[in-house]
Amino acid sequence: MPYTVKKIFVFLLCLNCFFIFGQTSYRNLSTENWTFNKQNETKKHKATIPGTVHTDLFQNQLIPEPFFGANEKQLQWVENENWEYETHFSLTKSELKNKNIDIEFEGLDTYATVYLNGKAVLEADNMFRKWNISAKSHLKIGTIHLKVVFHSAVQKGKEESKKLSYTLPEKERVFVRKAQYQFGWDWGPRFVTAGIWKKVQLKFWNSAKIENIKYSQIQLNDKKAILEFTTEIYVSKVKTIQLKINDKSQTFNLKKGKNRIQMQYEITNPKLWWCNGLGDANLYSFTIEISQKKQLLDSKKLHIGLRTIELIQEKDQIGSSFYFKLNGKPVFMKGANVVPSDSFLPRVSDSTYFSLVENAKKANMNMLRVWGGGVYFDDAFYEACDANGILVWQDFMFACSMYPGDEKFVENVKQEVIDNVNRLQNHPSIAIWCGNNENDEGWHNWGWQKQFNYSKADSTQIWNDYKKVFHEMIPQTLDSLLPKEKNIYWSSSPSKGWGRKESLTQGDVHYWGVWWGKEPFEIYDEKVGRFVSEYGFQGMPNLETLKKVMTQEDLNFTSEAFKNHQKHPTGYETINEYMERDYVVPKDFEDYAYVSQLLQARGMKIAIEAHRRAKPYCMGTLYWQLNDCWPVTSWSSLDYFGNWKAFHYQAKRSFENVLLSVEEESNKYEVFLVNDSFEKQSGKLELEFLSFDGKSFWKTSKEITFEENSSTIIYEILKEDCKPFDLKQTVLKVQFNNVQSQYFFVKPKDLKLSKPNIQIRNVDEFTIEISSDVLAKDVFLSSENDTFFEDNYFDLLPNEKRVIKLSKPVQNIKIKSLLDTF
Repeated sequence: MPYTVKKIFVFLLCLNCFFIFGQTSYRNLSTENWTFNKQNETKKHKATIPGTVHTDLFQNQLIPEPFFGANEKQLQWVENENWEYETHFSLTKSELKNKNIDIEFEGLDTYATVYLNGKAVLEADNMFRKWNISAKSHLKIGTIHLKVVFHSAVQKGKEESKKLSYTLPEKERVFVRKAQYQFGWDWGPRFVTAGIWKKVQLKFWNSAKIENIKYSQIQLNDKKAILEFTTEIYVSKVKTIQLKINDKSQTFNLKKGKNRIQMQYEITNPKLWWCNGLGDANLYSFTIEISQKKQLLDSKKLHIGLRTIELIQEKDQIGSSFYFKLNGKPVFMKGANVVPSDSFLPRVSDSTYFSLVENAKKANMNMLRVWGGGVYFDDAFYEACDANGILVWQDFMFACSMYPGDEKFVENVKQEVIDNVNRLQNHPSIAIWCGNNENDEGWHNWGWQKQFNYSKADSTQIWNDYKKVFHEMIPQTLDSLLPKEKNIYWSSSPSKGWGRKESLTQGDVHYWGVWWGKEPFEIYDEKVGRFVSEYGFQGMPNLETLKKVMTQEDLNFTSEAFKNHQKHPTGYETINEYMERDYVVPKDFEDYAYVSQLLQARGMKIAIEAHRRAKPYCMGTLYWQLNDCWPVTSWSSLDYFGNWKAFHYQAKRSFENVLLSVEEESNKYEVFLVNDSFEKQSGKLELEFLSFDGKSFWKTSKEITFEENSSTIIYEILKEDCKPFDLKQTVLKVQFNNVQSQYFFVKPKDLKLSKPNIQIRNVDEFTIEISSDVLAKDVFLSSENDTFFEDNYFDLLPNEKRVIKLSKPVQNIKIKSLLDTF
């Protein structure tokens, strides 16, 4: 069929919400007219599918905006109610002629009873699973009534908790296979949702359907790749089918029921998939079709990246290494932890995921950790990671507690693992599967045994239940699902608590001595682990973000609205304590928000660069956290609306493949050059001491060469040689080729700054040039129309001309620098 005609044909099908892929076809039920009501109430209201009860209540003006002010507190009643969702739809004669009709719920949150024409056909109890109903026998011509009753997850969790003779940490939430952050976290509100949170559809099929496809790499070298595809096909009776993978086909005889058939595919001169910064994220597209007598029965599409990934743990003189090899090369992992992008998950669109991954790539990241207290993300997230060369550390959805180990719970989790591993395993971005977040550390370091007064028998049972899930069931299930090259499993992150010496010599570590321990930022130079998978510091979002969720009058530290958008119990107290150490604390609220971001960025710069300088001892740095689920003061570098905080701009600089970094020792300053690329670097190194008004006190240069994938001390400056200079108004400028860095010898509060005369020249409508007569510290640019500045929160040296790209033209640019807050 001609392309134009084909487009019109597809468009007409979409208008009818009916999508055809060969003989198997789908009809979207999400677009039917759905209603919802509180159980035992007769009045029904319009519902949106996918959706949640909170968003439906708000859209019907039955509750106020959940994120606004302190509204969260008055909406806690919602979680204790049962809710009913229903719709009516019709089937045509032609639809009913299909031999098999399934109803597929891609996500039910969480305890749900599904009724078809008044008959219960499904009991669901896991938000993370896909639920399928073989519905043909329940359907008829004419109107069909589909109803889903959601039972309170909170009440269900409390009922389950009463069955134990002891109390597990975090009470009801651990019994419920549901996004754990929705019960409240130290960066997120408590909104325990319910609803049809993913698409629901009818699936029509007759004699055969593809249930799952996976592949393994039999051979991979420069000349040839051999892939073996395993296709799971369900057939209603014995038949002979043709399996076609792109241009290659093969005939198979299938038995009734489920069949697993294997077929190899060869690629000559394969292009490897590389992570961001080290090469192209090359992808190969595959179409897998099954047909009988030239009639297409079903088809699927895959996008595959050819690569090898290994986790290397080898004993050494200090402990054990912990690093990833990609395509045989050790790679330093640079990135962040990711939380769900909204408290109300159906609002997270594909474009949200694309933007999130794009912002990670722009900040020179190559790995993101999907944290275990959230959800397994939608396909769009992993597709974006595949396309942008971002590796994924994938937690299973358990966090910061101990969990039950009864047979029903373990089997439920096993099916959850199967569903999600089958869905995600073909993505080249998946690097590692991790059992949980901080459960092991919590058990061994957080004092739960004493807090909950466990007997010896209680403790034995709880730990045995832990081992049953994370040391036995999950790894055994992965063994049954994954080929060897895709099966990297780590039972818990971190492997040791940050207070233990071994946490810095083996495995991965969550280092929280800064923030929780209130240790100074400079401790990061000493406390470096082999792979630092969590650390962080809070910074406020910009004022414009806060204005969207509170009134102008509430923009102060004493208002209930403002306090509600800080979930850490001592959050502002901690920020203030650190700010007093390093900055002049501003009295103006807007200035305080700005300086809090500088403080966060400064602390994280110290941490990231300490980790990178320690390469290859340390081979990974994933900060907490990339993003937010609502507008809040938190550890994120991107706020809820995707705006870059000062920290994200700093992360971009500190994650550059070639980094210049200065470390202070007792009697000297060491200049490091860190090279994450796979190429030897040569060029001119230049160092210069500049006064804040642009005078050069001292300068030197030399030609240097340093190895690929290395961290090297390239220059040393003795403190004795710095005595003639006033270091409170001196900056060390270090440059190698086009890479530049500035080092300040004292804390920001001790700098002798003078008022800069900052000039902006418009190069064109999307480009500006900015300059200053004297040092302008931490220059922050903003505009009236949410323009994105390619660079921001930067130090502008005297007479430097910095060119900055804009996302859109602006009329006025507002400029703030650190001196403005003094």
